[in-house]
Formats: sequence, structure tokens, C-alpha cells
Amino acid sequence: MSVTGIVRNVFLKRQKELERHQHEGEAMQQEVLQGLMAHAKQTEYGRKHLFSTVKTYADFAQTIPLNGYEELKGYIERMRHGESDVLWPGQVKWYAKSSGTTNDKSKFIPVTHEGLKHIHYQGGYDSVALYLRNNPKSRLFDGRALILGGSHSPNYTLRDSLVGDLSAILIENINPLANLVRVPKKQTALLSDFEIKRDRIAQETVKKNVTNLSGVPSWMLSVLTRVMEISGKQYLTEVWPNMEVFFHGGVAFTPYRKHYEELIPSDRMHYMETYNASEGFFGLQDDPADPSMLLMLDYGVFYEFIPMEYIENPIGKGAVADPSLMAKAVPVWGVETGKNYAMVISTSCGLWRYMIGDTVKFTSTNPYKFIISGRTKHFINAFGEELIVDNAEKGLQYACEQTGAEVSEYTAAPVFMDNHAKCRHQWLIEFAVPPKDLAEFAGILDRKLRDINSDYDAKRYKDITLQPLEIIPARQNLFNDWLKAKGKLGGQHKIPRLSNSREYIEELFCLVKN
Repeated sequence: MSVTGIVRNVFLKRQKELERHQHEGEAMQQEVLQGLMAHAKQTEYGRKHLFSTVKTYADFAQTIPLNGYEELKGYIERMRHGESDVLWPGQVKWYAKSSGTTNDKSKFIPVTHEGLKHIHYQGGYDSVALYLRNNPKSRLFDGRALILGGSHSPNYTLRDSLVGDLSAILIENINPLANLVRVPKKQTALLSDFEIKRDRIAQETVKKNVTNLSGVPSWMLSVLTRVMEISGKQYLTEVWPNMEVFFHGGVAFTPYRKHYEELIPSDRMHYMETYNASEGFFGLQDDPADPSMLLMLDYGVFYEFIPMEYIENPIGKGAVADPSLMAKAVPVWGVETGKNYAMVISTSCGLWRYMIGDTVKFTSTNPYKFIISGRTKHFINAFGEELIVDNAEKGLQYACEQTGAEVSEYTAAPVFMDNHAKCRHQWLIEFAVPPKDLAEFAGILDRKLRDINSDYDAKRYKDITLQPLEIIPARQNLFNDWLKAKGKLGGQHKIPRLSNSREYIEELFCLVKN
């Protein structure tokens, strides 16, 4: 019997438990809510907001305000300096460094022991459990797992306290047994210089029997490209013939799928999407034939959702939450399919009614399954068009299919008015394979966006409000150079796909000029 055949039995109990998601979603979430309230009622935040009096969801919704990072920042700063029992019982020593807010370059998300065990590691465990359930012939554990990680650094002067990418925190605290099956070595995985790390990972893994990959698609592709350069092979299957799955997350996979399929031309290769953010592990693709993800309801995360039509100025600018907005939030058992929601979480890492910034759309409520539709802040609504990332991804995928082009990276922003008093969307796209006719590509993309977004279509009617979109080809590696210049190359840093302002796109244009 193979190693995988033996290890498979370890996951049987959890595979059975996961069946509860089919019909017991509300019950599981009620259990999570009561557990969170009981565990944190003696914290400073719990006493202030009367956690001990919360008996129902209605109590919870009326007692605790909605929060963005600005509302919790003061508490988190005190925790980072060593205070205990603030947002969560005990002292929290790990903080996941994430993209910043309007007022700060970075956010620091508390990562508690309970959060590591019952959210993040549980998500990784369930990824494998579901994959093995769906693939009875898998030999996953007969080789190595290539897992990409970020880096960390000391947190102020607090002993044994660190801040860094979530992936680095996970690698630092992982069960030592896992190191027997993962590559690269820990010292390499935690290097801060991505370019050096990329080369060392490739050198360390090129002769290993790698069967599976885990990481952000863009950064993993960069590593795999280096592996191909070192090996001199044409396909990754020539380097790692037993490769069978890529557990991916962090950014949408659509722009990268064709790259991976060309690099790994194997009908035995699988792709499984995960929704693992600095704030928690929220979803898993449980059905290979269905791109939507299962909402993980029995972790230390209680979910709420606010219909996007009520979100004008997301929480996070230091303002007290609008009571009318709080009243629009619904628990998971109140959601509808096909509706765009801003996601709100309360977790065992001490985030209370926290607006994570992501938007989701449910495809099913029995079980609860969803797609990530975009960001509350990463959208373009300069002219009432309400263009979200999900629209952009679908439009680009279609335009690529029709023209044979391949997109590596992109961002888009509005041109509010040019010298001719014309308004439009401007797309800066880095092509891996450029279209033969850029105007044709732009036209196809524009028409597809009109097909899938009625608001965009209405604003494009007869070119009255919005002119046809404009595409500007970017030189190779422009986006990587931009991230590098901002000290954000590697790790979990992402390209902002859509923006309602021109901040990001103008920074990229400046880099071109310089």
C-alpha cells in the first residue's frame, strides 16, 4: 500500500463531519456564535459590549457595532505591545501583516492560538480531506508539497512576538511532522527577499518528487518559471512527473489558468481553490466540477453579510458605524443566491463584526456555496457602472478565449474627463501573449462587460456617459517592478485589479516614464 493509502484513513472522520454542511448550516453557525461569546465575554471588548448577555443573533446584532480596521486599531496596538485579554483571552503574539488602509501602510491582524488551530490549519486539513475524497487514486503523500511562504520580523520588543505574512506564521508554527513532506526548507521559505527566495526554492526542489503545490498563483508561477529555466525542460511534468494538484488562493485563478495548463499538460492535474486570507480561512472548492466554494461553517468564524447596494462608504475610516447599515446585515441563513454581499466576520482571533473588504455572491444555500465577486474597495463605480472584479475576470477570460491572448497582470481605473470631455475606463494590461489586434481585444472585452453588467451597459448606451474602454499594453514585469518598488514583492501582496481612483494606475505610469 502507498503512503497515501495509509494516510488517507486519517481523514475519514473529518470527511464524515463535513457532511453537516449539506443541511445543518444554521445550527453550526449558531454553535460558533455561542462559543465565541462564551470564550471572549471576560475580555475588555467583551465586557464593554456585554457579550455575557448575548443569547440570540438578534442580541448580537444589536449589541456589537460593525467595525473596520480603524475601529479596532487601538485595541490591536495595545495587544502588540503586550496587553492581555483585550480582544481575545490571553496574550496574542502573532500578527499577520496585510495591505493597509487609507491612513496606514499596513494592517496587523491578530492570529491567536485558537485561530491558528481551528481556522487556518483546519482549513488546510480540510483541503486535503476534500481532495482525497474526490480523488480516490491520489498519491499525494508519496511525494513532497511545495508550499510558498512569506517572511516575518520581530514585533516591537515583545519577546517571541512576530509580525509577517500569514503564510510565514503558518510555516513557523506548523507541526514538525509536516516538514517531512514539504519543501523548501524552513529557512528558505521564510526569506524576505523574494528574488533570492525564488531562486533557492527552484534549486532545492528541482530534483525532488513534488506532487502538489500550495500558494498564490502569480508567485507560484514565477517560481515554476525559474524551475523550468534551471531544469532546461519544456514542461513541468518532465521535472515532476507525479504532479497532481495545485491548492491555490489569494487572487483569482482565471488569468493564470491557461499558463498553468500549458506548463502542466496533464489530464491528471487538478486545481482546487481555497479562500484563505490574513483574517481567516473561509472557503474551499469541494466539487472539482463547480468553481464555487463551500463556506466553512464550523471553524471559529461567525459570518454576516450586507447587501452591496447599501455599501457606499465602507467602514474603516474611523467613523462610527451607521446604525442603519448595521440593520442591513444578515446571518448566513438570511442570504439569497445571486446577490452581491459585503462579508462581515467575527472570529476567534478577536475580530468582531469586522468588514473584511471582500464581496461574495452565493450560488447555493443548501449547502452554502459562493464565489468571491470582488472587493468593497476594489471596484469602479465612478459613473454608476458598478463594475466589480468578477465582471472584469469574466470579461478578460472571454476576450482571451476569442483572440488567443493571455493576460499576466492588469489594473483598471476611470478616466473622469480627458481633453475632449470624454469619460472612459482605462485598462493597463501586461500580456503574456498579446492579441494580434488590440482594438479587437478591447472591443470584445467591452461588449462582454456590457453583456454581464447591466449598469455598465446602461452607462455605455450610445457612448453618452461612458466612451469605449481604452487598453494600454504594459511592458513585461511592470507590475512586479511596481510591487518591488513598494516593498511588496512576494508573499500575499496583490495587484489592485480595479480602483475608483487613479492612484495605482498613475503610480504604474510613473514607473514606465522613469
